[in-house]
Amino acid sequence: MLKIRLKRFGRKKQPSYRIIIIDSRKPRDGRPIEEIGFYNPITNKSQINLQKAKKRIHQGAQPTKKIQQIINQLKKQN
Repeated sequence: MLKIRLKRFGRKKQPSYRIIIIDSRKPRDGRPIEEIGFYNPITNKSQINLQKAKKRIHQGAQPTKKIQQIINQLKKQN
């Protein structure tokens, strides 16, 4: 099953995340199928390609709770 989830990168105690499409059996920082955005919890900035996310969700990918929150925030802003 495909998941839309966060992949951590950045320095120690300064996390940043990439929003990725990945097989749910792969490790958190494994090689993704596709990168569709980023999320920075420190500055609370995020960017996601909503078209790619919607396409993958229609194909059966399951977003995590945090990704669903980010998508809902971006929909409210636009």
